[in-house]
Amino acid sequence: MTHLRAGLVQQPAWPDKQKSLAASAEGIRALAADGARLVLLQELHATHYFCQTEDADLFDLAEPLDGPTTTCLAALAAELDIVIVGSIFERRAAGVYHNTAVVLDGKKGRVGHYRKMHIPDDPGFYEKFYFTPGDAAQQEGLGFTPVETSVGRLGILVCWDQWYPEAARLMALAGADILLYPTAIGWDPDEEDGENQRQLDAWTLIQRSHAVANGLPVMVANRTGHEAAPDQSSAGIRFWGGSFIAGPQGEFLEYAGEEPTTLITDISMARSEQVRRMWPYLRDRRVDAYGHLTRRYID
Repeated sequence: MTHLRAGLVQQPAWPDKQKSLAASAEGIRALAADGARLVLLQELHATHYFCQTEDADLFDLAEPLDGPTTTCLAALAAELDIVIVGSIFERRAAGVYHNTAVVLDGKKGRVGHYRKMHIPDDPGFYEKFYFTPGDAAQQEGLGFTPVETSVGRLGILVCWDQWYPEAARLMALAGADILLYPTAIGWDPDEEDGENQRQLDAWTLIQRSHAVANGLPVMVANRTGHEAAPDQSSAGIRFWGGSFIAGPQGEFLEYAGEEPTTLITDISMARSEQVRRMWPYLRDRRVDAYGHLTRRYID
């Protein structure tokens, strides 16, 4: 495959799963009609972003790995003969819940998954209350392991993972052909405009840098729209959209604003080879000198 026609859906979401999934399905169908072979959805696209507060009743939103959301996406992938990367609040066992990306490959169904490794715990993003970190073992579907699909090896990372160059590097070293980031991030509506712009710029820049450092294309799907805090403890979150697709030197191929939309482009799968020949970062890594990276802090 020399080129991959790939797209993503940037949408609002609601507590009503059927309404949210209908918006996802509409975007998926539009992209497939335009020739997309790979479609990326945003983080937790089937529900509102419920992590703004800590509420044990919200664990009822969780589903098994092959629950209703995955089943819905699998049917679409089979019907349209495409690869879909979706996102679920996974109930793995009683007391063990994950933020999980699922990969559906045409009629093959679910061919892999990735459980979010880095879990934030900040005002408005109380994810440690809900999500167990993914298993770190390098095995199929675990840790920083790409998922093998009919369109290539997908290095899937989720939201807070996007700030960690180690995660992107490990996916690249494990043979990922493309990095994908389903995400849910936005502004505090009460924050001043300058700080909001700095946050958005930093978010975009760090993910483009993963493309540059690893010589890989990157796809980022973020949600959009204002979602109120369920307990009215804050002004909620204004999700900033800003989804994009970048080439292996961080160049924008497609970029979204703040409105609901879809993005689609033809990604050259040969350019990573060309870029890595010119910029052989992987060749020049001092793997003998990085032992301290496994320490929390060097003191």
